[in-house]
Amino acid sequence: MSRPPKTTYKTTNWQSYNQALRQGGSLTVWFDPSMHWEAIPSGRRGRQQAYSDAAIQACLTFKTLLGLPLRQGVPLSAIGPRTMARGFVASLLELSGLGWSVPDFSTLSRRQKTLNVTIPYRGSKGPLHLLVDSTGIKVEGDGEWHTRNHGGSKRRVWRKLHLGIDEETLEIRAVEVTSRNVGDAPVLPDLLVQLPPDQEIATVTADGAYDTRACHDAIADRGAAAIIPPRRNARPCKPDTAGARARNEILRTSKHLGRALWRNWSGYNQRSRVETKMNCVKLLGQKLMSRDFDRQVAEVQIRAAVMNRFTALGIPVTVALG
Repeated sequence: MSRPPKTTYKTTNWQSYNQALRQGGSLTVWFDPSMHWEAIPSGRRGRQQAYSDAAIQACLTFKTLLGLPLRQGVPLSAIGPRTMARGFVASLLELSGLGWSVPDFSTLSRRQKTLNVTIPYRGSKGPLHLLVDSTGIKVEGDGEWHTRNHGGSKRRVWRKLHLGIDEETLEIRAVEVTSRNVGDAPVLPDLLVQLPPDQEIATVTADGAYDTRACHDAIADRGAAAIIPPRRNARPCKPDTAGARARNEILRTSKHLGRALWRNWSGYNQRSRVETKMNCVKLLGQKLMSRDFDRQVAEVQIRAAVMNRFTALGIPVTVALG
């Protein structure tokens, strides 16, 4: 029996999508004069913060987006066209005429460690369909060319990036950073906790690495349906929880229909969208600039905020043909 032909897709909003791509390349920067650039007094004893979290996140956003260092430990003649993040933000504020001061590099580095990053999102119209996956991102070590030709050094440190995105809007709704020796499944409950309690979740789609009892129970506790393919050697669970019963039903259905047909029927193939989002996040840099773990978490969260800003400009709308 011959295989069915591959489904082809057509983009229906080329005009608006092209406009969104042009806006994504715009150098226009808008500062809201009403924003709280300086920190509001906390009312507690001791030294007060001089800058708000919004100001720190704005400076670190330019640093992450443009790959600017906070401070370069080499002569200026060796930097070339690159500039410092602090000087870049200072020039923007001077051009805007706002007269705000810019945090020094020590303040930015210290506040990044404990920064509460705000990740904007529009949200979907109906219940959330969450797509989950993970990937690795390098922290330090030789580049890929040097590793392939000369062998990698022992000091190659990676972090694991776990993302949950909205299937409809392609916005990042949950993000976690762990060491590379942490598995995928244990992080899924932490991703679900990041979603507001009143957020209605319809489905959670993930690959076979999340086929664990804990993951299914966490998904069932949020009132969502799991779309997770059972492993090859999967066995039924003891049906004493809602998650275990749902997982046993997936196992029974996939064996009855076959794995390929079950993937098409359940909509599991939509998970490829989160893999595309992983690639977009890495376009901001294949390597994290921060060396401290807490600062790395903030850097990844800022990347997520930047990606959601780009996604909000517009995404392609495709329909299946035939």
